[in-house]
Order: sequence, then C-alpha cells, then structure tokens
Amino acid sequence: MADPAIPPNADEIEAAVDEALHGLELEPDETAEILGFANDELPHLQTPETCYFVLGSYRDPYVRRLRTVENELNRRLSAYAFVMGDLREIGLDRLPEFRIRFHLLAAYADFVVGVYEQDAGGEVTELGKISETPYFDKSYALPRDYCWMTGENFDGKPDVVAAAMDIYHSDDLDDDETDERLESLITDAQENGIDVSKGELVDAVRERADDDVASYSWVHLNEFRLFELHDRCRPWVEESELRDAVGVVPEPSTHPDWETE
Repeated sequence: MADPAIPPNADEIEAAVDEALHGLELEPDETAEILGFANDELPHLQTPETCYFVLGSYRDPYVRRLRTVENELNRRLSAYAFVMGDLREIGLDRLPEFRIRFHLLAAYADFVVGVYEQDAGGEVTELGKISETPYFDKSYALPRDYCWMTGENFDGKPDVVAAAMDIYHSDDLDDDETDERLESLITDAQENGIDVSKGELVDAVRERADDDVASYSWVHLNEFRLFELHDRCRPWVEESELRDAVGVVPEPSTHPDWETE
C-alpha cells in the first residue's frame, strides 16, 4: 500500500500506541498501517460533536443491549456514539491489534461507556482498561443486576432486585435460608426508603430465566463499586431501565471533566 499521509496529530497517535504496546518498537510497515487506520477512523472523533465509545459484548443476546445504549446516545443532539466492531481492522499480524485499536479510540473519545451483563468475554478486558489511568475519568459503567453488598448502598429498586436474584439463585441456600435472606433484604431496602414487597421481588426474579441472570466475580464487583463511588455507575435490570441508566453519561453540552484537568 502507498504510505499514508502523516496526520497533524501524529505525536498523540504515537503516544496512544506506545501506551498500548508499552514502548514496543514498530516495523515501518506496521507504522504505516496504524497511520492508515488513524487517517480513516480518528477524524470522526475529532469533530465538534461529543464522541461516545461504547463497550460491551457483540454476542447474542447481549449485543442488543449494546446497540440500545449506542442508539440512545446517538439520539442526543451533537452526539456521535460508536462501537469498535463497526470500524475497520488495521491488519497487523505480529502485534496485538485489539490493544492498539482500543487505546487509539479511547484516547480520542470524549466519553467511554461500558455495558456489562457477564464476567466473561472481551468486555472483561475492557473493564480493566477503563478502570485505570488514563481512561477512568471519562468512563462510565452500566452493569446489569449489579449491587454492592450492603443495604445502605441501594440506589433504587433495580439494586434490590439484583440482590434478590443473587439470593434466589444461590446454590448454597435452602428454601428456608432463601426466605430469611429475602426478608432481611426487604427490611434493608425499606429502611433505606425503597418501597418494595417480597411478592414484588419474587415476581421480578421469576420473570428472568435462570440462564439470564448476570453474575460477577469479586474482582468485577470491586471495579463496579469504584465507578459507583465516583457516581459513574448505573445498575439496571430490564432494558427499559438500561435506557434510563444511560442518563448518567453526560450530555454533549457538558464539557468532559477529564479535559479540564
């Protein structure tokens, strides 16, 4: 291929690639391929529009919710939301291409939004990346069925339903222990101003098939909790709640905090 034009922000591109590869030296043809990708894809992220990089699983049925978030963000005036899977590949046989594409796109996006429903798949790797510098300050997490461990952290009925599902589907509890845990959960919720009954919780849990319940490792719960403490995490249970959860992500009129630091 012909050598691509050197973009005016070549130094910034080099810095993002260096971040991805930890200083690994590139071959000349690899540099050319990366610059070609940058020339094709990065200009879309350097317009006056606010750019949202949306992360999540591309597998069924999770991809539907990923597209839901992308579409909700694209409905905003002066917004451009995208997923990496829609962009072209670079074509690097020797190098870990995913890392390079991710770091380039995350570096130029105004905000990064992750949609989570499981603790397996590529989105797990992405969660680890956005929870660290340099991307944490502009990233938001939307985990399904997530709640922290204590009642004082409940932020609405979705959190309580998520906790109820953990209890209801636990293999370590018998029926009596399940009922006792649910009663305690309801008490915690009501003491924190959330009006919910045992019948409502049981109905909500039973509406979800056993294989449609999100579960996370302790590592994932800690990552979500970090976003929650920074008010950049919004749990959800049903897809309608996911649409509302997108509201935690700043509107295009909001100047990104990370740009002012």
